[in-house]
Amino acid sequence: MNDLLHEDETIEDLQLNNLMLLQKKKGFRYGMDSVLLSEFACIGENDHVAEFGTGSGVIPLLLIGRGKGKDFYCIEIQEEIADMARRSVQLNRLENRITIVCDDVTKAKDKMPPCQFDCVICNPPYGITGKVLESPDQNKAVSRSHRTDELHLFFKNAHYLLKGKGKMILVYPASQMLFVMEKLQECHLEPKKFQLVYPYRNKAANLVLIEAVKDAKPTLHPCPPMIIYESNGELTNELKSVYHINENSV
Repeated sequence: MNDLLHEDETIEDLQLNNLMLLQKKKGFRYGMDSVLLSEFACIGENDHVAEFGTGSGVIPLLLIGRGKGKDFYCIEIQEEIADMARRSVQLNRLENRITIVCDDVTKAKDKMPPCQFDCVICNPPYGITGKVLESPDQNKAVSRSHRTDELHLFFKNAHYLLKGKGKMILVYPASQMLFVMEKLQECHLEPKKFQLVYPYRNKAANLVLIEAVKDAKPTLHPCPPMIIYESNGELTNELKSVYHINENSV
């Protein structure tokens, strides 16, 4: 294990089927949005899955821990982060199921054959470069920001790689739900299902989870909302279930 762990990294217990994850001590670290995305994603156990911008590789690990997906092709543009994700795969002995490649997602369609995947999953950067205050940490800046045209290119490449009626699944700020759905439709990925995530029952939603289907007809189905905290600050039973914490009556 020691040869897989670098000095500037930690090993995190995902508390899911003994899975472990390498993360930077000071770099970008995965958050609740990745956990919620892996829970929301309707992915069959035999599905071939691509992930755009895998970062630490936490999402394929969480999906495998939930019995979702057969194999994963994960793209990460930062070589240092891609290398760390590969070592997490080795740490969990999942080399036969997860492939990590260092590449630019926006050029995927130029390097891969079409119609290869049942699902493309993505926790994309939320901020637009030049319109948000960027982190001085380069890894964090790359993970949190994107060019104005990058989201369109993500979706265009997803459409190319997906099989007929394949799914694009992502998480995004709720305040930009209309924007991201319009971008999906422009690339012939029709939003079919969404779930809003609220920090508290009396607060505005801060995240939206979306499932879009390649070349589908427009019909949008809202899922029951996900509430994170009770008024007393404790996690709701829904969140305890997502994190596999013993559920108690509130």
